[in-house]
Amino acid sequence: MLSHAEGKKRKSISYAKWGYLFIAPFFIAFIVFQLVPLISTFYNSFFENYRVGLEQIGPNYVGMDNYVNLISEGEFAASALNTLIIWIMGFIPQILVALLLAVWFTSYRLNLKGQRFFKTVIYMPNLIMASAFAMLFFMLFSPVGPINQILTQTGAIDQSIMFFDIAITNRSIIAFMNFIMWFGNTTILLMAGIMGIEQSLFESAEIDGAKSMQIFFKVTLPLLMPILVYVIITSMIGGIQMFDVPQVISKGLGTPDRTCMTLIMYLNRLLTSKNFGLAGAVSVLIFIITAVLSVSVYQSLMKNYKSEKIVTAKKNLLAVKSSGKLSKNEEVQA
Repeated sequence: MLSHAEGKKRKSISYAKWGYLFIAPFFIAFIVFQLVPLISTFYNSFFENYRVGLEQIGPNYVGMDNYVNLISEGEFAASALNTLIIWIMGFIPQILVALLLAVWFTSYRLNLKGQRFFKTVIYMPNLIMASAFAMLFFMLFSPVGPINQILTQTGAIDQSIMFFDIAITNRSIIAFMNFIMWFGNTTILLMAGIMGIEQSLFESAEIDGAKSMQIFFKVTLPLLMPILVYVIITSMIGGIQMFDVPQVISKGLGTPDRTCMTLIMYLNRLLTSKNFGLAGAVSVLIFIITAVLSVSVYQSLMKNYKSEKIVTAKKNLLAVKSSGKLSKNEEVQA
């Protein structure tokens, strides 16, 4: 006969297999649609594979030649520089305005009215398709568009300005569109981070006589760092993948003089011309750049945050130990 323990063990049900069954679709989709294409991209980047008219050249193994050609040509570097400039032009006002709005909307002292309305309004541009948004601005700033007509009728200019034929204005328009589309999303994320900070810290700072700017830089910003790092990294990744807005504005040519040619536009041009080997090398380089920048930003910004958290934890530990309220077990765990 079975013992009581063995019978109880046999009757117990393991639910682990159901968990694996429920998460299996995600892993299957990830392997089929992301991991396999990623590995094939790395593989194809070492081959010469393109078309000349109707003639197919390759695939022929060429080793690192595709990477050497990309670096020596300079067009990849120019596209990377264009992407960086446009992203910085849009991200700096985006993060500043988002921080300002997040502090205002979460301030108990201001207690702004109609917060739900303003949150909805600032988030709405994020719901519009980027291509449709780009077409709207393309019409607004066209030679016969409303902007030129207003400036002409008010006597500010004598003739229409070709905004999309000037590098600085073209980049500024693209950066402004990115700012308009994403500052609402950034504001919501930063608001969530600020609301997660314990309110007693702000009250203590006010009681100690700290000014609003001091509270922001000494309390809010340091404790908001994890969310801020997340916003910076995700925005940077989105900036590296910038495609639809400059593609529509410049009609896929990166005009003027390819000063608005981004990395993904350059990659798309290679894919359109069936140069799969070089396109694979571009994809790998974009992946490496994204990974290096993300790790660098995280390490540089979170280093101070982690050290401050350790210092604060040690101070709290010493304060509790001095009060004699810490047991031996709690002291070991701390």
